[in-house]
Amino acid sequence: MPEITAEQVAHLAHLARIDLSQDEITSLTAELGQIVEAVAKVQEVATPDVAATSHPIPLSNVFRPDTVVESLTVEQALSGAPDRDGDKFKVPAILDEE
Repeated sequence: MPEITAEQVAHLAHLARIDLSQDEITSLTAELGQIVEAVAKVQEVATPDVAATSHPIPLSNVFRPDTVVESLTVEQALSGAPDRDGDKFKVPAILDEE
């Protein structure tokens, strides 16, 4: 696996329009090198007979079953409303305010 160089980091920073100091370039060069090494180690053990996984243990649906229940009536829903207009909540206008 090729090593990440400071020139590559500086070039990527330039392409991304990120202004990096020389200390930041040096630091990022080392960090990106470690990331590349870690990915290379994973690629060594990733063989066709190993299935890709997103979680180490199987997940199951945690939602409750969907059941139909009675909902609130209009009167119950609007019972605590400070103001109403027929079967609707009445709220102050927010558009075209000065």
